[in-house]
Amino acid sequence: MLIKDHLPAYIARDQYEHNLRQLAANTAQAGGVVRAGPSLLSGRLICGRCGLAMATQYTNSGSGLRYVCSREAVDYGAPLCQALAGAPLDALIGRLVLEALQPAALEISLQVAEDLQGERARRHEHWQQRLERARYEAARAERQYRAVEPENRLVARTLEQDWEAALAAQDQLEAEYARCMASEPTALSAEERTRIRQLAGDLPALWTAETTGNDERQAIVRLLVERVIVTVVDDSEQVAVEVHWIGGHHTRERLTRPVARLEQLSTYPELAARVLCLHQEGQTCAQIARQLNAEQWHPAKRRQTFNAAMVATLLARQGVAAGSSTRRQAPWVDRQADEWSLRELALELEMPSVTLFSWLRRGVLQARRVERGGQRQWLIRADAAEVERLRALRSVPRRWARHVRVGSDDPSVDPA
Repeated sequence: MLIKDHLPAYIARDQYEHNLRQLAANTAQAGGVVRAGPSLLSGRLICGRCGLAMATQYTNSGSGLRYVCSREAVDYGAPLCQALAGAPLDALIGRLVLEALQPAALEISLQVAEDLQGERARRHEHWQQRLERARYEAARAERQYRAVEPENRLVARTLEQDWEAALAAQDQLEAEYARCMASEPTALSAEERTRIRQLAGDLPALWTAETTGNDERQAIVRLLVERVIVTVVDDSEQVAVEVHWIGGHHTRERLTRPVARLEQLSTYPELAARVLCLHQEGQTCAQIARQLNAEQWHPAKRRQTFNAAMVATLLARQGVAAGSSTRRQAPWVDRQADEWSLRELALELEMPSVTLFSWLRRGVLQARRVERGGQRQWLIRADAAEVERLRALRSVPRRWARHVRVGSDDPSVDPA
């Protein structure tokens, strides 16, 4: 039998029970503790492909955020499942959370609280009936024990055991009832309801305020969101997002993420065809870029608009010289997926071709030589993850880059 506060202890029992609840909430199954960093979904994000938890990664000294499903890759050497930039996803979740906390939503929540209070009253009435029955059984056993003749020791011993069993059942039921009462929320008072309605109008400002920490935003998300399931659609910019709210409600959204290459865009075939059509009409790369922007076409990432260099790259990938609408360059022989020419990759990374070639000579890049139009040229292997690595490397100053010695394979003569 547990007797609370019977002996002195190092900490109070309320603190002990709080510690147990906190330890249970800190487990990986419960999503873990609120962590430092700008992520809102740490411990709440699930991969829609394999069903495993996605890891949070910070890049660029903590200013960049990515969500990566890498558990099978880390444990079993399997390919990376999926990854996406974290900022657009966090912005979507933040908007959904603020919408859920709007005054109209709070009115519904308060009505639900009243319904739950009625259900709680009915449940407590059932508990009272059970407790009344247990007390009656204990009192009845006591009366039977006291009514037996003292000389009849065998009957008295049996009735005493029955009485003790009834008392134990009564104590156990009362303890269960006390635990149930402690775990159930109390009803909101009229003052608390009014205060909640007033705070609802200030939530967007409080959410974006500088005084609101990222850990506080993450804690708010954890109070509302049970988990978020994301699925990158065919490695494109389209992401399916399914938010599971605490309480059982589901929300499905569609998110557009930044991708590393134009080929990953779901609209890339239409975009390439549109660029080629405008080029055949005699427009220059700058004119094509302005036309694409007017028609609200968007690049893969880093920019919201096209420029002339990006249009030239699109034409080059289709084997069309940017300066002429009639002359076509020699086709690439056995060009594989995720392979770039030096000029194409330099345009994608927004860096000089000479610097990129120096990386190639130093073994930073993986490439192969091929014949094209009677000349030997480089094809560099770089998938989405490799492009991100090179872009991060580009932002780090390299002292040895000033001492690169370029030989006869100077990329300045590369017609790619």
